[in-house]
Amino acid sequence: MEVERESMDYDVVVVGAGPSGLSTAIKLKQLNPEINVCVLEKGSEVGAHILSGNVFETRALDELIPDWRSKDSPIKTKVTKEKFLFLSKKGSLNWPTWLLPSVQKNHKNYIISLANLCRWLASEAESLGVEIFPGFAASKILYSDEDNVIGVQTGDMGIDKDGNKKDSFEPGININAKVTVFAEGCRGHLGKELIKKYNLSKDKSPQQYGIGFKEIWEIDESQHEEGLVMHTAGWPLDNATYGGSFCYHAENKQIFLGYVIGLDYKNPYLSPYDEFQKFKTHPAIKKILTNGKRIAYGARALIEGGIQSLPTMYMPGGLLVGCDAGTLNMPKIKGSHTAMKSGIIAAETINDYLSKSVSLAAYEDKFKRSWVYKELFAARNVKPSFNWGLIPAIIFTGIDQIIFRGKLPFTLKHKHADHEALKLAKDSKKIDYPKYDGIFTFDKTSSVYLTGTNHEADQPVHLQLKDKELPIKFTLDAYDEPSQRYCPAGVYEIDKTDIQNPKFVINAQNCIHCKTCDIKEPSQNINWVVPEGSGGPNYANM
Repeated sequence: MEVERESMDYDVVVVGAGPSGLSTAIKLKQLNPEINVCVLEKGSEVGAHILSGNVFETRALDELIPDWRSKDSPIKTKVTKEKFLFLSKKGSLNWPTWLLPSVQKNHKNYIISLANLCRWLASEAESLGVEIFPGFAASKILYSDEDNVIGVQTGDMGIDKDGNKKDSFEPGININAKVTVFAEGCRGHLGKELIKKYNLSKDKSPQQYGIGFKEIWEIDESQHEEGLVMHTAGWPLDNATYGGSFCYHAENKQIFLGYVIGLDYKNPYLSPYDEFQKFKTHPAIKKILTNGKRIAYGARALIEGGIQSLPTMYMPGGLLVGCDAGTLNMPKIKGSHTAMKSGIIAAETINDYLSKSVSLAAYEDKFKRSWVYKELFAARNVKPSFNWGLIPAIIFTGIDQIIFRGKLPFTLKHKHADHEALKLAKDSKKIDYPKYDGIFTFDKTSSVYLTGTNHEADQPVHLQLKDKELPIKFTLDAYDEPSQRYCPAGVYEIDKTDIQNPKFVINAQNCIHCKTCDIKEPSQNINWVVPEGSGGPNYANM
């Protein structure tokens, strides 16, 4: 029996209250206050699911809200100094900053909490008349008979794990819109559906991803240097594995410490989480953390394919913006300003579409004429060059970015998707990671606790297996079930209580919505979908 659902009608519905979605909503209202705009956010509040480094470039914000400096924005800490270290197991080499490509210099930027910036942008949007609904996850795309996107449906609330309605059942609502903007962030599950349905990645390189970790530490005053931005490359990763760290000295004696590892790594025994924990034991890092206290943890996949992996960003009735499409600038290690600019361009396109019947296809043309496209085009060859290894990639990047300024007459392609990169377990070397000391390094359980993650216990598992038998019958033998290691939250484990009949266990309540499993599972057997609205992490200042 079909569930009766209420419906709400808007000119524009935006899925996701991140920087791209909020920029779209704000710009729409600036262009035409009469346009009805609503924003759906799956987190319990705006910012609850936002995680980023974050050194922020203000270029797009300068366009969107030119007087932001005179407002009470959370953008306070200017970058005052930069360091880049190459780490060996015990030592480090300080790379002169004047030798860094200009895209890796940050002297005009700010160290911020992106979650807090999004909260501030949300208040700006609401002051313009945008309706924002936190705790409402868009679970389904609505299509017309002609296969046009005509809105989204929010998820049903009060369904038990077997799919039955509980006493608390509330059906999801159909949000109908003339234009739907998908701004879910990296590997959005609706965006993934659209890319497949409309074949938006035709003739594009396979998309590339990384897994990013972040911890906030309160450190000893003697080690704190507000405004310092530090990055490292090298140890603990080998030269064949892409990755590196960041350490940003924010206000209040806090640092934002993190690590990014490319999800095209080859060894199924590699644990990105443990590589990050191990990194903190390096003398140069341990010195900073001594007498400090870890106060926050989080992890999130980030999109790194660049311009050659960017899908077509429009479809009938809808647009993809920000990291739902893949607008992050990898060598800059920044995606907020590019995501915001894509949202601004989307709003301009939608306004023309609604007022002048200009096709939504104009979004692509406007995007290609913008500074964001020029920026991504200049950055296009950096990530694929890391297939050659760390040292050759650094040399090539220097030539590409410093000498040719991104204008080499060719474009390197990505050869395969990240899930295709894993070698078989029998062809790989096991990695023994040090035990956690509870001072500098921590287990996944205590880390997940810091995320404030919560899901309604009795609900359908939102990590769906296409073949429930595959993890034990194939993946365990072939790859030693790598989900045990690539998940940064301990969601997946192999229960070997009965050695003859091991079981694949999904602890969905631990999920911090990073999307790594959806990306890295070698058979693409895991499909991440939204849980009940407001479920997931509750990040404060990430």
